Amino acid sequence: MIALVGSLRYTAHRSIPEIHQALRDRGVPIAERTVTYLLQRYEELVTLHLSDRRRLRERFKEQGQVALALDGLQPDVGHEVLWVVRDCLSGEVLLARSLLSAREAELADLLREVQEVIDGISICGVISDGQHSIRNAVQTALPDVPHQLCHFHYLREAAKPIYEADRHAKKELKKHLRGVRPIERAVEKRNDVEAEAIRGYCLAVRSALTDDGRSPLAAPGLKLHERITAIAASLTRVSEKGACRVS
Repeated sequence: MIALVGSLRYTAHRSIPEIHQALRDRGVPIAERTVTYLLQRYEELVTLHLSDRRRLRERFKEQGQVALALDGLQPDVGHEVLWVVRDCLSGEVLLARSLLSAREAELADLLREVQEVIDGISICGVISDGQHSIRNAVQTALPDVPHQLCHFHYLREAAKPIYEADRHAKKELKKHLRGVRPIERAVEKRNDVEAEAIRGYCLAVRSALTDDGRSPLAAPGLKLHERITAIAASLTRVSEKGACRVS
């Protein structure tokens, strides 16, 4: 449960109320305040894991070098940003620290602290999203270390014109998919097999409409087209089977 709460917070970027609702949707009877307590336990466990510097040094001694990735996570707008420094080669998280701002001096201090953690292991490069404060911090703390833009962010920027065109295509496609609610109302008091199937198809359409995908690889327009095509094909097969039974 603690790991799930931590994953929803820092991987899925969910807020506390959203995590609470996600747990309730899974059938977990839990209070919202308890979610906060579980998140605090998660952060304590992460801190304990990261403080085991001996284990990290032994691992990196065999590895010979590290490639640092620096990024900030902000699940709630206006709250502290969790800055994470990770080694891309091993996947190990070297440092996680919540900061109120992303100023150059504070980020440079994080990088210097990471140098102490790895204790002389060579840093072959730094990867980030390229924001100016990070660039300046890397130049200040690690002036001789190469710094490049994250492949994901680079690809997202390169694909932005295509992605925007795809979003427009999705908007146009959604205009042809209206009228789900009246169908749901028509069968809301029915409990037969056919009504359950209709509700299932309506839910599938709703899910397809609200799934925006993620730039740059999950194009929302193409994704919607694929899912609606699959739903239409399924409805066609059901209709054909029904016609066969009638004949």
